[in-house]
Amino acid sequence: MATKTERRNKIKLRVRGKIEGTSERPRLSVFRSNKQIYAQVIDDLTGKTLASASSLKLEDKAPKKEIAAKVGELIAKSAQEAGVTTVVFDRNGYLYHGRIKELADAARNGGLKF
Repeated sequence: MATKTERRNKIKLRVRGKIEGTSERPRLSVFRSNKQIYAQVIDDLTGKTLASASSLKLEDKAPKKEIAAKVGELIAKSAQEAGVTTVVFDRNGYLYHGRIKELADAARNGGLKF
């Protein structure tokens, strides 16, 4: 039986085989730890991060889902400042619910299309 991290890495590799970020449509990658959540807009062809946001900058004491939504708004704003409007969503092996879904919905409401 595989551990939780081995299982997630297997799913992550499977998802990354199908998703690639280009300069026209970069990849929105999400990472969540037990305490924080991070998002990056990445151009895989050049290997550069175009925009990033994380919950480390937020000083709020709020539920994790609300913090994830704020990070989604921040990544949408910083991506648009970098000139990015459409992205490919990379959930990074996590299930699409909870904090990942909140971040994605907030990024959509912030103006990103995916």
